[in-house]
Amino acid sequence: MKMALQEMDLEQKKQTRFNTKHFVFACAVFASLNSVLLGYDVGVMGGAIIFMQQDLKISEVQVEVIVGILNIVSLIGSLAGGKASDTIGRKRTMAFGAFIFQFGVIVMTIAPNFGILLIGRLVAGIGIGFAVLIVPIYIVEISPTTSRGLLTSFPEIFINFGILLGYVSSYVFRGLPVNINWRIMLGIGIIPSVFIGFALLVIPESPRWLAMNNRIDEARLVLLKTNDNEMEIDERLNEIRKVALNANDARLVWKELVNPTPGVKRMLIAGCGIQCFQQITGIDAIVYYSPMIFKSAGITGNSRLLGTTMAVGFTKAFVIVVAIVLIDRIGRKPLLYVSTIGMTLCTLSLGIAFSVLKNSSIGMESVVVFVCGNVGFFSIGIEPVCWVLSSEIFPLRLRSQASAIGVVGNRVISGIVAMSFLSIARRITMGGVFFLFAIISGFSVLFVHKCVPETKGKSLEQIETIFQSARRELEIEEQRLVMSKSKY
Repeated sequence: MKMALQEMDLEQKKQTRFNTKHFVFACAVFASLNSVLLGYDVGVMGGAIIFMQQDLKISEVQVEVIVGILNIVSLIGSLAGGKASDTIGRKRTMAFGAFIFQFGVIVMTIAPNFGILLIGRLVAGIGIGFAVLIVPIYIVEISPTTSRGLLTSFPEIFINFGILLGYVSSYVFRGLPVNINWRIMLGIGIIPSVFIGFALLVIPESPRWLAMNNRIDEARLVLLKTNDNEMEIDERLNEIRKVALNANDARLVWKELVNPTPGVKRMLIAGCGIQCFQQITGIDAIVYYSPMIFKSAGITGNSRLLGTTMAVGFTKAFVIVVAIVLIDRIGRKPLLYVSTIGMTLCTLSLGIAFSVLKNSSIGMESVVVFVCGNVGFFSIGIEPVCWVLSSEIFPLRLRSQASAIGVVGNRVISGIVAMSFLSIARRITMGGVFFLFAIISGFSVLFVHKCVPETKGKSLEQIETIFQSARRELEIEEQRLVMSKSKY
């Protein structure tokens, strides 16, 4: 009888674990639908801009403004999203961002000239800023420690899925009249935001937001649905209670960020630094302007250009799935090393291909291979790990505002790169631009080595301890390595 009861208890625990795992997985998937908005815009603009330029007679500088301004203005959404998510909740903030994006897309779709198109891009950018900030925060707050890296990487899967959809959309509608095709390409971007509305009816509010607003019982119910470790649930609720006692005045948070302790300073350097390096290495320029890069390499015809560009989308989408599988198995830092070193080599090779092998079939093929290689190395490491780190290294009391700072840096640099890529390439040649990206990517390797600790498998409290320690785990590991070498 006793054995039968033990077996029933074991079976019940297995069922509970199964249910919580699938529920938190579904929540992460539904929340990540917001990320499709950004991905689709990045992917579709590469093809749509070719036809916009013909239809609206816009200049190269105006092309750069249209492409890059969305990322610049998204900082407004990110800053507002940080405040809104603490005030009205994570779910409502996601819904508000999706609505703003829908309105912006509608304006772009009916735009008769450059001015109206620019207004639509500005509005859509604000909506994307909301989504880029809040989705990783929401997912990390519902995720158990054991799967936090995996689940927090979901937004990157959906960004890459959106990029691929954008490339495919450009290819499919390329044959329509130029005054219609780019409008349809952009208009399809509304569809994901409609699904977001239905998704928000299913997912719960963030347990941390509920607890911070004295809704402890509701927070515990959400945690019980997403986590089968009752000890971890109690620890997380206790942490939130402690933070809530000191979180009534948002001015104290900004004061701590402006005049940080050594530990908080390390967090800001690591979290915001990795956000900036993610973009300054040139990924958005490559993804946005793939057709123009391939055209510079000698590929001709819209069908061939857009068809080749789809290879970039498929590469990114495939590799990001591999990264998600690996991120909680081998850790964040090893993936960052592989990513940054690989990107350095690929951008260096692209510089050589454009400078030495220009106007040859080998050069053309090399450009395609190394562009795909660059986006692949980007997707295996710095793309997903960037968002995981920025969501998990900041303590709860600072998370919304500190994450917003990182996202602002990410979006501003993305916009600057996108708005200047064509102009710089015209001045220093396409090869020169990629040599520049190679140098920056090389510095990103050094940054990862010096400033980013490993956070795999650690609770949010343990991660905070690493940064607050006078001698961080990163430094201790390096000293141990030096000592072990000195023995031989």
